[in-house]
Amino acid sequence: MSALPFIPFTRPSFNQETIDAVGEVLRSGWVTSGPKLAEFEATLSDYFGGRPVRCFANGTATMKIALQVAGIGPGDEVITTPISWVATSNVILGVGAKPIFVDIDPRTRNLDLSKIAAAVTPQTKAIMPVYLAGLPVNMDELYAIAKQFNLRVIEDAAQAFGSQWNDKKIGAFGDLVSFSFQANKNLSTVEGGCLVLNNEKEALLAEKLRLQGLTRQGMDGMDVEILGGKDNLTDLNAAIGLHQLKQLPSYQIRRTNLARQYFDAFRAKLKSAGLEHLQLELPVENFTDTNWHMFQVVLPLEQLNVDRAQVMTELKELGIGTGVHYPAITGFSLYKNLGYQASDTPVAQRIGRSILTLPLFPGMADEDIGRVVEALVNILQQHAKK
Repeated sequence: MSALPFIPFTRPSFNQETIDAVGEVLRSGWVTSGPKLAEFEATLSDYFGGRPVRCFANGTATMKIALQVAGIGPGDEVITTPISWVATSNVILGVGAKPIFVDIDPRTRNLDLSKIAAAVTPQTKAIMPVYLAGLPVNMDELYAIAKQFNLRVIEDAAQAFGSQWNDKKIGAFGDLVSFSFQANKNLSTVEGGCLVLNNEKEALLAEKLRLQGLTRQGMDGMDVEILGGKDNLTDLNAAIGLHQLKQLPSYQIRRTNLARQYFDAFRAKLKSAGLEHLQLELPVENFTDTNWHMFQVVLPLEQLNVDRAQVMTELKELGIGTGVHYPAITGFSLYKNLGYQASDTPVAQRIGRSILTLPLFPGMADEDIGRVVEALVNILQQHAKK
């Protein structure tokens, strides 16, 4: 094992001000949904240009409730990507609808918009794109397709808080937009998420759905009109989110700087090692739209004598943590048993076997980038086929 400090693939950043804010909430005696949550939702609404925002216990709940707000249910189909955390398609199944997996663009690793039209049927009611690692799809094309086929769009923007399209924040426009605030996200409340909605009618429905369908009537009355769940966010989480939002601009600058260093270091190291012929696929080099939630490479496994697991093991032995985001959903037993075929999305299968998430978080040191790149390139050199 390496004598150097371990570099995890991600680490949340909470400053002392945030820690103090949590203490204040604990001392206040009101720790569940209350004034801090209301403040957080109002601040998020301002961030998204005045659109209604409601927060939830996690990013899975935001997507589930977005589907319910959109009226998606049994017999409906929702087009989505096979490269995502399985929650994306699980929530579609959870409301009784059917996920329709469309293959991905090998360059962006996002839903291939050019293949959506062929997947639309009379049962198709929505598109749920995922913005992998924070990179949005072509939003103009996405919404043109939705308009053409009269479809709702539920944006799984779990990883895209702070990303933008044509100088507009993701979430400040469009249809229903879901974000996650889980521990490894650019803005973290430890667990949580928010849903950006179109109007107050949708926002009121989302409120009912997140807390048992409850409707309050004056000071002493209540009613339950619809079936809801228990998906509310606490004031503890909201207090963290308020301070994270203040730090977001500096986090974004740092993530962008680290990503630039990755590109420069990979080019230099591959050239010096004589490995420019290796088809190591780097992310889209985009410093305008993406928030650099993750830095992911696709390993050239066809040119190596080892698999991804071995590469990850050797990196770990050198004190470097990595992640897999994500294996193709259609390879999971649940989906195979439902009749999904991996062969229907061949690009996703290849990417799912080969993608590797490298360390990227605001607290990384500059020298960590060089250490990660040198370690990975040396491993590729050692195991490259002759």
